Amino acid sequence: MSGDKGDVRPLGIFDSGMGGLTVMRAVRRALPQERIIYLGDTARLPYGTKSADTVTRYALQAAEHLVARDVKAILVACNTASANALPALARAFDPLPIIGVVEPGAEAAVAATRSGNIAVIATEGTVRGGAYRAAIHARMPYAKVTEIACPLFVALAEEGLTQGEIVRLVASRYLDPVFGAGDARPDTLVLGCTHFPVLAEAIQQAAGKDVTLVDSAETAAADLARVLAARGLLSKGPAESPQFLATDAAARFARIGQLFLFAPINEDQVTLVDLSA
Repeated sequence: MSGDKGDVRPLGIFDSGMGGLTVMRAVRRALPQERIIYLGDTARLPYGTKSADTVTRYALQAAEHLVARDVKAILVACNTASANALPALARAFDPLPIIGVVEPGAEAAVAATRSGNIAVIATEGTVRGGAYRAAIHARMPYAKVTEIACPLFVALAEEGLTQGEIVRLVASRYLDPVFGAGDARPDTLVLGCTHFPVLAEAIQQAAGKDVTLVDSAETAAADLARVLAARGLLSKGPAESPQFLATDAAARFARIGQLFLFAPINEDQVTLVDLSA
């Protein structure tokens, strides 16, 4: 739909759960005039422990649901889905613009590093697929990339446990082997899961104050803005309130989701949907 108001169709954003709300927050800052539909597949999270085939199937179902709601673009705000399912999504829904978070995260990491020594913390599935390593090496072939699977971070974030001794101990357990003393320490750490930014304080403490944390949310939002502008898909607003969809536990989504969005979410704003139907 175009005209004086531009293309007022909504943007679709999906994630395995609530972590992608950190990306949605960045999109709202970059594109305040856009209407957003956010889908969290809370019934089937985490994606990070699933096989690539399963993640791809789930991602295709999520995207199909958003396409049925007439979205004009989809931002895959899940690193595991971005790492495993983006080619299949692009094929299935061409010419709909579909943007992931891995490539923007790699771009931001390369821009941030001083030494070329980069660490990536992510889910098991993202690490297993090696998408960040490949994306960073495509931009900086000599980079040393260390990937660390941190599955407990997802569980902590989804429980709303973002601070305290438990979080600090888990962060130290994952990061001390890589960020211990020595000249070979990475100077840049990519938060390769959208759940991880809410744990940034503990992660920064474990990695060290001299380490630059990279969150792909801002870069992904900027990429989305560029794509929309290039294709003439920008809305001229004003934006309506966002729409929240979840596949399970609407009350829990609202309660924990506001920790990621930094804004209140009421339970009656969350609609339950069934992606497997």
